[in-house]
Amino acid sequence: MTYTARDQWEKHFSDGKNFRQVGERERELLAEHTSAPDGGGRALDVGCGTGELAAYLAWLGYTVDACDFADSALARAREEHADVEGVRWLRMDIERDDPAPLHEDGYDLVVMRLMYPFVRDRERVLHGLGERLREGGALVVITPVAANTPAQRRGIALDEEEIAVLGAGWETVERLDADGLAFLVLRGPCHTGTRDVEKGPTTGHALTGALAVVTDDAGRVLLGRSRRGMLELPGGKPSGREGFAVAAVRELAEETGLIADPADAYVVTMLGDDIHGVPRLTAVVRITAWSGTLSNPEPDKFARWEFVDLYALACVGAVFAPAAQALDAVWPGVIPGLPPVVSYPLAVEQPPVPGEPAEAVRLRQAMAQTVIDGGWAPSEAVQGALRSVPRHRFVPEAALATAYDGDRAIITRRDQTGAATSSVSAAWLQADMIEGLCLKPGAIVFEAGSGGYNAELIAHVTGPDGRVVTVDIDPWVVHRTRRLLTEVGKGRVTATEADAALGAPAHLVPRGGYDASVITYNCSDISPAWREQLADGGRLVLPLEIGGYTRAITFERRGEVLHARRFTHCGFVPDQGQQARAVPGVPLLDGELTLRFDDGAAADTKGLEEELRGRRHEVATGITMGSGVYFGSLQLYAATTLSGFCRLHAHQDGGVTAIEKDHDAPAIVGDASLAYLTYIQTRHGERPEDKEWEWLVHAFGEQGPQLAEQLAATVQAWDRHVRADVNDRHADPVLIVYPAGTPDHLLPAGDLLDKERSRLVFRWPGRNGHLPAPARPTDTVGTATGEA
Repeated sequence: MTYTARDQWEKHFSDGKNFRQVGERERELLAEHTSAPDGGGRALDVGCGTGELAAYLAWLGYTVDACDFADSALARAREEHADVEGVRWLRMDIERDDPAPLHEDGYDLVVMRLMYPFVRDRERVLHGLGERLREGGALVVITPVAANTPAQRRGIALDEEEIAVLGAGWETVERLDADGLAFLVLRGPCHTGTRDVEKGPTTGHALTGALAVVTDDAGRVLLGRSRRGMLELPGGKPSGREGFAVAAVRELAEETGLIADPADAYVVTMLGDDIHGVPRLTAVVRITAWSGTLSNPEPDKFARWEFVDLYALACVGAVFAPAAQALDAVWPGVIPGLPPVVSYPLAVEQPPVPGEPAEAVRLRQAMAQTVIDGGWAPSEAVQGALRSVPRHRFVPEAALATAYDGDRAIITRRDQTGAATSSVSAAWLQADMIEGLCLKPGAIVFEAGSGGYNAELIAHVTGPDGRVVTVDIDPWVVHRTRRLLTEVGKGRVTATEADAALGAPAHLVPRGGYDASVITYNCSDISPAWREQLADGGRLVLPLEIGGYTRAITFERRGEVLHARRFTHCGFVPDQGQQARAVPGVPLLDGELTLRFDDGAAADTKGLEEELRGRRHEVATGITMGSGVYFGSLQLYAATTLSGFCRLHAHQDGGVTAIEKDHDAPAIVGDASLAYLTYIQTRHGERPEDKEWEWLVHAFGEQGPQLAEQLAATVQAWDRHVRADVNDRHADPVLIVYPAGTPDHLLPAGDLLDKERSRLVFRWPGRNGHLPAPARPTDTVGTATGEA
């Protein structure tokens, strides 16, 4: 008996038939090797049938989720075990359904009894269940073994090769015998790292081949486990004068039973390499539509075919090298650590390929609602974009739950030191920045820093007549952006390689300038090109570093001047172009501390190290804050109003400053003297609202007391004028940005911060454009006294 359809199982259970009863030896092994944790545990019985095993797990002390896709099985389970407590019966197809009903905190035990051989996409399902195990948990597979099973029933059993594959990648695999059944206990990591492998040497002088990349209606890619012990894509050599696309379609049918039209096959990349001294040319053929039922017509070559989640491609073990490179060509970065290969991407007009699981739809709607509820997406247009654009398809290497975590930035590219150089930003921040652009239908938008998802959100907001030009300095990022947009985009985004600080290439700039521009990396300055390529009245949103603190600021262009309209706390990857700037830093006390001078040259710190070993002076500000209070405006206020401003960064705990390791504090320096701002907890309690902290100033050196009083006065002024307005919210400054070289007499009154390419004038509530003390000539913060 080997059923392949749900209706067959429905009839099986409605006719009163059962699985093999749970044997006494199975019960003993479960009790011995997977006993419930102290205080109880949570178990998942996959393919529970009529519930005999689920009832036993409940008896062992587990709270059990028991799932099956057959209504008739669950009806009998509820009836036959009505007196059993602690079991939740779930109608669910573990292969195809949204796993939302499963417990979100995971399981201590997952059991698959007599059902694993019936699973089509075995490795995907096993990996997904393994990811749901809590620390120390176990996955148990109980299955017939082919050697002990009559030939006519081999379909319900596993052979030794399949059992070996099942256990690959787990930290421990314990195989026991339960009256002829294999009882496998799997623990630890549920996967192994992907590695590319080759076949044996060939006798040919050169090799050419075509590989078919096919996805199902959930966006998963088709791979075959070959008898060589590796995963492969469908494909092979062209026959006669056959083209690569035709060859891929033919091989797909011969190897998997799936049928495709050559018109739906697109050669997207040609790969060239030299293996065993033989030149090899491989065509990567993306097939966008197919029909038929997946089968295995060549069992001598392949054990089976199955569809694999893209994010799992990083941990599937051995993959035939050309197949691994082909997968990376379609979804760049999906398999990390591949060796370089000569690749020739082809500019083909491939249509987008649909396909996503129900789980992705649910998670996307939940993410969108979270962003909307947070107030970050008030407009219907941005809300619609969040609900519609499939974020997970722009981060194919990330699990769905990670892709749709609206508060998480997903790193997609790192440099040789491991530092992030490209990412998909948090969804709430992307929504907020797009809202700041005030886009209208048909708008033409410039984006600096590519990735695809943010550009596609903007394209969705601007509608069918809109257009987005996205620029990145990294050719790999541009290639990835183009490929992912080809897979899922609407054709309204143009990705190009260039230093974004120089603006868009001239031929891509619309007459009159862009309607809006958004910069998606940290900027130490404002490029003149961004202003010059922006239409008058257009909006520019960029993450600007001010004294080392980054804020996404929305500007509106009025002539040659940019007027700030709003500020949002944020952080992005650093600039990599010609305007990238190394922050001057002064190490102190053998690397225990660093003074960072983010705007301007480093100050003279002669004699400061000796003073840091001396007495520490302290000044209480009298200003307190509760739990969860935003004080980002204090950072900006200090950075833009204090002369000699810098940041004091601690590299170890327990030092002379009492600053936590890897944290920094606002600071000012004088002659062999230093003052910095910190805080201490002054009120404790169980609830967050019962807790309170007070701002303190610490200082060293002869001028330390004077600097401390100055810093304390700054905190007190911030508290009076900036911290709370009539709505009990922090107040942003008025900020106006002028081109570098603008004469002082043309600047309005305010606190002046000079950068290389721009002059920033801040006007804070209660300051009237005057600093507490005159700026020294070497300071970058000064006072602008001209009239607007």
